[in-house]
Amino acid sequence: MKIAFDPDVLRYLSITDMVHKISEMGFEYIEQSPHPQILPFYKHPKASKEIIAEYKKALKETGVTISSMIPIYNWSGPDEERRQAAVKNWKRAIEIAVELNVNVMNTELAGDPHQPIICEEMFYKSMEELLPIFEREDIRLDIQSHPYDFCENGDETVDIVKSFRSDKVKYLYCAAHTFFYDNGVGDVAGMLDYAGDDLSHVIIADTLNQTKNCRYIVNPPGVSATVHQHVGLGEGDVDFDAFFKKLREMKFAQREDTIASVSLFGFPEKITYQAPEILARIKKELL
Repeated sequence: MKIAFDPDVLRYLSITDMVHKISEMGFEYIEQSPHPQILPFYKHPKASKEIIAEYKKALKETGVTISSMIPIYNWSGPDEERRQAAVKNWKRAIEIAVELNVNVMNTELAGDPHQPIICEEMFYKSMEELLPIFEREDIRLDIQSHPYDFCENGDETVDIVKSFRSDKVKYLYCAAHTFFYDNGVGDVAGMLDYAGDDLSHVIIADTLNQTKNCRYIVNPPGVSATVHQHVGLGEGDVDFDAFFKKLREMKFAQREDTIASVSLFGFPEKITYQAPEILARIKKELL
């Protein structure tokens, strides 16, 4: 199992400083999330020859490796022209992954929860074009459902993943999305069990249960939006004792090429101590 850090909270740093910072916190792997100079959110990849060279140099200097890359595109949106643009972006992102010797990419279902049937159709249409490329390039695609995707339910997303019947399509469980996955129940163990052997990737961060009364106050009432956090363990409502226990039972850390990514957003002033603390707990609980 690779234990990685998601540097979204460090996007303000240069590529070199970002990699060195992650190394200083004790991580050997980077889960490269959308970055304005590499794979910006929803836009065409921007990774220039100069940026790739800088990234490779920083990796060599620190001994850090990229465990995975996260492209986020609206590949399942209801608009066909936008979907085609997203697939074009995906193809370029795959080329960049190959150039950086990355064999895992992870992403979200995306789309529109108010048009789930159309968006699911668009998603499968995109995958029909992209899956042969993932298989040809020997890149595994780990898929999660994200709050406000066309599907937010965890078990249903597992069913979508399994429907491809491909070793190159696996499931990602994000602890920070736990309460969206099962409508606020928070049955972490049950959802991990349901994923079974298709679970290849976990994202670790805490969050509050958005279904609890007045846990969030959004104005105007009834606005179409979702809210969650990626905060330090113990700052939210996720049952991490159950989470780690179930992963031990599943022997997740002993499986080939699994990834556990620390993904903390919003509080960069806490990163220098929270990230190493979570890294230490992952090692204690799973290794």
